Amino acid sequence: MSAHRVPCVLVLVLSLVFALAPAAHAQDSTKSAPPPKPCSAPEHRQFDFWIGNWNVTTPDGKPAGSSRIESISGSCALLENWSGLGGGNGKSLNYYSPKDGKWHQTWVGSGGSFLLLEGGLEDGKMVLTGTNPTAAGGTRIERITWTPLPDGRVQQHWQQSNDGGKTWTDAFVGIYAKK
Repeated sequence: MSAHRVPCVLVLVLSLVFALAPAAHAQDSTKSAPPPKPCSAPEHRQFDFWIGNWNVTTPDGKPAGSSRIESISGSCALLENWSGLGGGNGKSLNYYSPKDGKWHQTWVGSGGSFLLLEGGLEDGKMVLTGTNPTAAGGTRIERITWTPLPDGRVQQHWQQSNDGGKTWTDAFVGIYAKK
């Protein structure tokens, strides 16, 4: 009789082991999966077309300066290092914020200028806007559009409006060509 019980107990134990094995394996695989890498979402790569060492010219080919755009902070931001032909320089920090779903730029120039811009990708172009006070006490809208060109260059088009966006004037148009 005891010989008959052993196979039944063995069958019961083996049944439990096989029944619990998939659950134990599932728990182990979730524990060993690494967390997603910060800034790995596709939105964080939308402005990567601007990364590089660039010679910058006006649309008619006249030299305007140079710029080095680099990926920093674990590919979570872009740092712009601008040197103008006239001696001015500046830097911008550009990053995508998943909290508001927008790109942000903070620009500081050697002449004391600064811009705070936000926006995102529109039809393959990066479009960032912000406002600044004018000397007359009004508000100026700043809009900069970066367009990747088919030949690998990038066009930067900076526009300003003093009438709430009804009319725009060009502040700068630059063509970035890789060095």
